[in-house]
Parts: sequence; structure tokens; C-alpha cells
Amino acid sequence: MTEKPTSNFSNLRALYLNCSLKKSPTKSHTEGLMEVSRALMEREGVKTQLIRVVDMDLPPGIQPDMTQEPGGIQTDSWPDLFDTVMKADILIIGTPIWLGEKSSVASRLLERMYAMSAMTNKKGQYIYYGKVGGCVVTGNEDGIKHCSMGILYALQHLGYSIPPQADCGWVGEVGPGPSYLDEEAKAAGNDFTNRNTTFMTYNLMHLALLLKSAKGYSAYGNSATAWESGERWKFQISS
Repeated sequence: MTEKPTSNFSNLRALYLNCSLKKSPTKSHTEGLMEVSRALMEREGVKTQLIRVVDMDLPPGIQPDMTQEPGGIQTDSWPDLFDTVMKADILIIGTPIWLGEKSSVASRLLERMYAMSAMTNKKGQYIYYGKVGGCVVTGNEDGIKHCSMGILYALQHLGYSIPPQADCGWVGEVGPGPSYLDEEAKAAGNDFTNRNTTFMTYNLMHLALLLKSAKGYSAYGNSATAWESGERWKFQISS
């Protein structure tokens, strides 16, 4: 028997960032699977938003605003997108697989997120502490786990918390063939993908709710500003 629902997720916000190479309104198979997770969150009361990153002007670089750097860049959507990222308790990055890797758009997004990683919150912790991350991967070649490893590692390194089974994906037969939304793929009925998508979605909500209820992590032992001020807690240099 399964537990009855005991959690109210309606105070959570989730942001889905689709890193497809295709601009809107072109069909995105990655977005198709992301929408399965998104619909589940909304049925649980979570406020969600989905953005296709390639529709934005996101120049390469690891500075908070690339228009302020030498090089003649005129526009940069990252400062506005960063504000949206910071309003979300949960971040889900979606990517197709190309040459066994996450998309170049996903790599650029993570680089721009990295530009903010030295910022701190009110506790002096790095800015993404207390937020939860996951990923969705689609394609018609192997690589779900490989792409997930890179994305989830990057998110936790930046300060995101990663729950169990925080990734899901769908790939068809290796080589040219139908993608997730193609009717002949029959992907919507794939039990393995549906199970993993469901588990990922609920684990993201559960961890986000725990962290939000606790007002994030205690700053004891992990405050960057305290460390810079000389605090070492119980750390000692080994003799």
C-alpha cells in the first residue's frame, strides 16, 4: 500500500528551462516530456513556468551581464532570466542529446548560472543554496545517464540540492528513428519513462518542500561570508 498524500506543495514554484536547439514554435520532443512532469506538478498545486532558452538572447560568457564587458555585446537576457531562476524553488533543465552530450544551449545556460555562483544569500551561503534541481533528457541515441551526470553535477556544484532519482528521459532505438512526440514512437505509454518521470517529479517536490519549510540549510559550517571573516567552526588543519 502507498501512503496517502500528506504534503501540500501549493507554496512551491518550479521553473522548466528547455534547452532544445529549436526556436518556438517548432515542435520540441524534450519539451514534450518536460510537459508530462510539469502537468503533474500543476495537478499537485505547484506554480510552474516553462521557458525555451534558445528563444532568448543569451550570449556566451561567465559574467553576470555580458553587455558590461568589452566586446560590443548589445543585449543579454541573462539578468532577467536569473531573476526568474531565483524565484523558483525547483529548477528542471531539459536537453536533447547531440553526439552523446547535452545541447550547447544547456552548456551555455550552466555557464551563465556559474557567473552568479560567488553571490551569497542573507545567511552568507552561496546563492543557489536551498533550491532543488533535476533534469529531463530526450533523444534517439544513447546518453541519458551521461547527460544527466553532467547537468546534475553542475547544479549541485553551484549549490542546488539533488534528490534521489532526479533525472528522467526517453530514447528510442539507437540511430535514426522516431523521437518522443512522434506517434510511431509510442513513447507516451513507455512505463519505464513514465515511472522515472513521476518519481523525479515527486522527489523534487518533496525535497523542495522540506528545504522551504526549514528555511533552507543552517548556515553553521557552510557560510562563505563567515569563512572569509575568519570563522572555522570545528575545522582544524591536520598536523
